[in-house]
Amino acid sequence: MTDEISLYEAAGGMPFFEALVDRFYDGVDADPDLRPIYPEPDLAGARHRLTLFLAQYWGGPTTYDLERGHPRLRMRHAPFAIGPDQRDAWLGHMRAAIASVAPEPEIAARLEAYFGMAAEAMRNRD
Repeated sequence: MTDEISLYEAAGGMPFFEALVDRFYDGVDADPDLRPIYPEPDLAGARHRLTLFLAQYWGGPTTYDLERGHPRLRMRHAPFAIGPDQRDAWLGHMRAAIASVAPEPEIAARLEAYFGMAAEAMRNRD
């Protein structure tokens, strides 16, 4: 991966992020402690939004901004009680999703570093 190639491109574009997010939400959907944080009866909307956000964040199309505006992640997550247990469960499912899609080690390391930081930033309870 060079500076000229985005992580989005290096990982395989939208199909990579769709697979990553699908695997992640399969885990969330089956998690009795984490699933209540997602108020939608199904996770189709959450899957769509996270896929677009991650694709855009890592250098792909700006569809997320076009559909939703600025991410405002902390504001959007503020209504939900996210403590260390929820953070850790979220990270566990995301790490499992990364492992299941098996990106190149450099890509996996960058994703894991970002998700660790982001999950902690969304924590709003002790």
